[in-house]
Amino acid sequence: MRLRLAELRHVVKADLPIEFAEQDITSYSGLELFRRYFGLLDLHRRIRSACGAVGLRSDYGCGRMAFVVIGLLLVGARRLEQLKYVRDDPLLLRLCGLKRMPTDRSVTNWLKQFTQKSLRALISVNSELLHEQIERLGLKRLTVDVDGTVVQAGNKVSWALRGFNPHHRKNLSYYPLVMHLAQTGQILRIKNRPGNVHDSRGADSYLRELIGELRGRFGRGMTLEFRMDSAFFQRRIFNLLEREGCLYAIKVGFWDWVHLKEKVANRRRWHRIDDTVSCFETEVDLEPWDLSLRVVVYRKRVRHKTRKNFQLNLFTPDDGHFEYSAVSTNMSLTPSSLWAFANGRGAQEKTLAELRGEFALDVVPTNHYGANCAWQQLAILAHNLTRGFQLDTTAQQKTPTRKRTYAYVLRNIRTLRFLVIARAGRLVRSQGGKTVLRISDNAATKQLYDEFSDALAA
Repeated sequence: MRLRLAELRHVVKADLPIEFAEQDITSYSGLELFRRYFGLLDLHRRIRSACGAVGLRSDYGCGRMAFVVIGLLLVGARRLEQLKYVRDDPLLLRLCGLKRMPTDRSVTNWLKQFTQKSLRALISVNSELLHEQIERLGLKRLTVDVDGTVVQAGNKVSWALRGFNPHHRKNLSYYPLVMHLAQTGQILRIKNRPGNVHDSRGADSYLRELIGELRGRFGRGMTLEFRMDSAFFQRRIFNLLEREGCLYAIKVGFWDWVHLKEKVANRRRWHRIDDTVSCFETEVDLEPWDLSLRVVVYRKRVRHKTRKNFQLNLFTPDDGHFEYSAVSTNMSLTPSSLWAFANGRGAQEKTLAELRGEFALDVVPTNHYGANCAWQQLAILAHNLTRGFQLDTTAQQKTPTRKRTYAYVLRNIRTLRFLVIARAGRLVRSQGGKTVLRISDNAATKQLYDEFSDALAA
């Protein structure tokens, strides 16, 4: 039926007065679902026990202070000083188990208590939660992407040094090493480092700890495979992965001592993978390392000359311009499958972008190194919890692909905030005297909330 124009339009002439008053109104109704999920994980007790064992103290309680930072990140805040704009929200207070929210100074002082010993307590909580998640999902293969990411810092920040920062070359920075679980998009480990270190600096010891932890929990029946770029083409890393029985695909640089340029220049026959990519397989004997590696060299046809062509400027192909790359591996994959698997490593960039943009991983909240490391650990924990919340409730499994990226359909945190978290609500007293969270009646929102509530109740 056709409606009259008078039923569609509304005339607005006057300004609406704005008043502020104390009311039990929340902007983040969805935090109640996360509070239930954290309760099922017994998260508060885990953090409290871990931090209490290493001597961390706070009048608010270490578990509740960690919840303040996690809650702040869940609602989209990026700075500790933004806490004052949400400190009176009843659902955020309820999530943290507090009557009064601490000030940003109190949270900063608590973060500054963290040392390397107490940071290991937060790492152990994250690891324990992830191990349980892997067991619930029944994963038999773990694909780990290892890479570093630049976090720009100020001139007075402790242990922030000038290093590899392509967009701001003169600025000081941190250079944390991140270990990303491809199947779930969660972060297994993050290790903060000064900005002047090489990408692979200390990577062998961090990998050894991670592998030992996973082997101790899941045994050798769990298949571990690692993907890394050419910065991790190191003898110690190869020896470690071979010794531990891990699979790997590591990019190879076209350095002179590897002698790949000569092999490419002398190559006459390339095997086709698709319309633009071809390859050949070879054995590379690294005499300085006393090591022989299986290497697959790829070339990708491009329309014009690019920066990646500089690697092979010793000769000029007469059939177009190509970008060259090489991958060393001990996996029994065909060159075509190895190409897809190595390219699957790029999916971690999506996770890192979400961490930096939505979970404030690129924020340096204080000048204290321990406090900044603790902030990174809590940002990682908040990210992993949002992924785990979906994996344990409504996430659907995806069809496996050769790239071995996300195995489940997951919403990013920006979508999750719009659909679930940032929903206005009012706390009211029912006729029975019970406090009820009342949300505006919207069919789509109600259906989504019911799905999460039913899954959590189950």
